[in-house]
Amino acid sequence: MGGSDIVLERLLKLHPKKIDLVLDRVQRLLAQLGHPEKRLPPVIHVAGTNGKGSTCAFCRAMLEAQGLKVHVYSSPHLVFFHERIRLAGDLITESELAALLEECERVNGGAPITFFEITTAAAILAFARHKADALVMEVGLGGRYDATNVLEHPRATIITPVGLDHAEFLGTEIADIAAEKAGIIKRGSPVIIGAQEDVPRDVILRRADVLGAPVTAFGQDFFAHQEHGRMVYQDMDGLLDLPLPRLVGRHQIENAATAIAALRVTDWVKDAAIEKGLRTVEWPARMQRLTHGPLIDIAPKGAEVWLDGGHNPHGASAVARAMADLEERAEKPLYLIAGMLANKDSVGFFSAFRGLARHVVTITIPGNENSLGAGALYDRVRAAGLEASPAEDVEDAMLQVSAMARMDEDTPRILICGSLYLAGTILAENG
Repeated sequence: MGGSDIVLERLLKLHPKKIDLVLDRVQRLLAQLGHPEKRLPPVIHVAGTNGKGSTCAFCRAMLEAQGLKVHVYSSPHLVFFHERIRLAGDLITESELAALLEECERVNGGAPITFFEITTAAAILAFARHKADALVMEVGLGGRYDATNVLEHPRATIITPVGLDHAEFLGTEIADIAAEKAGIIKRGSPVIIGAQEDVPRDVILRRADVLGAPVTAFGQDFFAHQEHGRMVYQDMDGLLDLPLPRLVGRHQIENAATAIAALRVTDWVKDAAIEKGLRTVEWPARMQRLTHGPLIDIAPKGAEVWLDGGHNPHGASAVARAMADLEERAEKPLYLIAGMLANKDSVGFFSAFRGLARHVVTITIPGNENSLGAGALYDRVRAAGLEASPAEDVEDAMLQVSAMARMDEDTPRILICGSLYLAGTILAENG
């Protein structure tokens, strides 16, 4: 266990709840640290239910293609905590992370504060101490009371598609969730709205209007679609003929378009940087093709193996569309290997795959106390109308898929899905 891991273990004990949505504690600590949030480079602040991470990745790739130095804050991490903090292009070092966490722990003086709040304060302190041209900051949960919402004047605010998730914290009505996400909008700062359903879009527009924040909305002010193997983007400034994003799926065209709109509204990048960013963007566990490693070694010969961390019905619909598009290009039976947390709408998640997935093998997410058991998840898959079977672990699940594929004499397409925590475990175990 490294030095930062030891400190992170201690920080988990500073508050009885993992999540407690208020801003008082992080504002207090930032004041004690000398207000580093007031010394940040220009910020793009990103909230939403789905597509936040991908949109941040597109923003980072395009800004870096312009030759700019970019900080990035994202969560959760997949394998190592260091993934959450990128300083001017590089992940934070172990020595700096440990020192920052210890400094924040010392200044906090044992006062109650959640894990996300104190680690966000540490990230902000790091961003303030390192020079960069931009900071791309992803909201952790919600928006209005998220620990990242301590920014006074972001260069731009992005709200990606809003759907039902985290109902225990944000509410069960889509309008209420949208209002929480819209809480990051600041007076006068441009707001870029990704593809939205009518209700959340209206909520976001009303909030922007109250604050006098100029709006650029998908489907109204900018558009994007796939045409002849290319991405076509259009806004008030004209049309761009672009390569398809490196990230797979129709939803990634919308995410890329939202990032492009934000960077064009703020006049941050030129067209050549947009094109290069689409070609070079990276974001693990979002429709990621796995091509080697121990897990691939036991997969059926010739099988396609994909990994995605989507974990709610809206995200499942996007991934299901991407799988359907792959099926149109090359027919292969689809098998799912899935693990999910107990607080997620697993029936709604799997319903998106009805008529598409041949079979679902359920597993318990290793080492996660909040995971549904493989048996309980099997029941929910069946309730969603799909064939299923439980497995002991990922290896057993892959062996089950291999056996079914041999019986059917098919070369399968396999999607490992249901949770970012599962995705992180897969990436770690598969090297």
